[in-house]
Amino acid sequence: MSISHAPPDSLESDISDITDPSSSTEGPTPDLIPLVPTSSRRTRVPRWLRRTTGPLLLLALWQLLTSTGALTADVLASPGRIAQVGGDLIADGSLPSAMGTSLQRVALGLLLGTVVGTGLALLSGLFRIGEDLVDAPVQMLRTVPFVGLIPLFIIWFGIGEAPKVAIITLGVTFPLYLNVYAGIRGVDAQLIEAGESLGLSRWGLVRHVVLPGALPGALTGLRYSLGIAWLALVFAEQVNADSGIGFLMVQARDFLRTDVIVVCLIVYAFLGLIADFIVRSLERLLLQWRPTFTGR
Repeated sequence: MSISHAPPDSLESDISDITDPSSSTEGPTPDLIPLVPTSSRRTRVPRWLRRTTGPLLLLALWQLLTSTGALTADVLASPGRIAQVGGDLIADGSLPSAMGTSLQRVALGLLLGTVVGTGLALLSGLFRIGEDLVDAPVQMLRTVPFVGLIPLFIIWFGIGEAPKVAIITLGVTFPLYLNVYAGIRGVDAQLIEAGESLGLSRWGLVRHVVLPGALPGALTGLRYSLGIAWLALVFAEQVNADSGIGFLMVQARDFLRTDVIVVCLIVYAFLGLIADFIVRSLERLLLQWRPTFTGR
C-alpha cells in the first residue's frame, strides 16, 4: 500500500490559509464587540460630587424652611446665622480654644482606652486562662452604661479633668476589646497549623499570623471607638466643665442660644468625620494585602 505525501509548498499554503483570516473564502471575519459591564455603561459622576449632594440638599431644605418661617429662629437658626455666629466665635478665639481643650481630652482618653482595651483583648484572645479571668468581668462591665458612672467618677476623681478622661477611656475600651478579641479568635485555624508546620514559634505565630489576621477587626473597633469617644465627650464636658465645646453648649443652653448650640454640634460632627477619615486612610495603608469589594 502506498501513501502519498503532500509537497511542502502545498502544506505551507494550506497552513497559511487557515491562520490568515484574509485568505478565507468566506470573506473577512466580523469585528469583535467588547462586552462592557452594565455598571460601566452609566454616566460617570465624580464621587466627590455624589458625596456632597446629600448634605447640600439638606442645607438647601434647611434654608428654605427658615426662610418661609416654618422654622423660627428660637427653634433653629438659619444656615446664614449659623455661619455668622461661627465666624464670630472663631474671631474672638473662644471656638479654637474650646476645640483644643476637647481634642486633648479625646486624645488622652482614646490613648488610654486603646491601651487598656487592646491589652485585655490580647490577654483574653491569645490565652485561655486570660479568657477565663478577663472576659467575664469585661462582658459584665460593658453592659453598664458609662454615662451612669459619671456620679461615681466625680466622687472618686473630683471635678477636674480626671473624670472627663475616665469617661472617654471607659467608652473607648469596650468596643476595641470586643473587635480585637473577635479578630484574634476569628483567625483561620488552618493558617495556625500552616505556621506551625513551617516551624514558627509561638511569638512568630502571633506576629506573622494572628495579629495581621486580627488587624481588620481592630481598625473597625477603632472607628467605632472614635464615635463613642465623641459621644462620651459630650456628656463629660457638661459636668462641671469650664472649657471645651461642651462648656460652650451649656452656656448657650442657659441663654437659649440655639445658633451657638448648632455651631458646636457641627464642630463635633466635623471633628468626628476627620477622625474617621484618618482611620479609613490607615485601613487603606495597612490592609493593602487584603483585596475587598468596594462597591459598584
